[in-house]
Amino acid sequence: MEKIEEKELKNIKGGSVSVGTILAIGAGIVFLVGIVDGFVRPLKCNS
Repeated sequence: MEKIEEKELKNIKGGSVSVGTILAIGAGIVFLVGIVDGFVRPLKCNS
């Protein structure tokens, strides 16, 4: 096994999910729920 110095350990990145990815997935879920809600419970516009 190779020993890794502390400086090298701090530079290792992987397995993380960015905030933008979480927001995009959330927005997609909200959009799909809105479409399903529109088909299941259609409401008229009051104008």
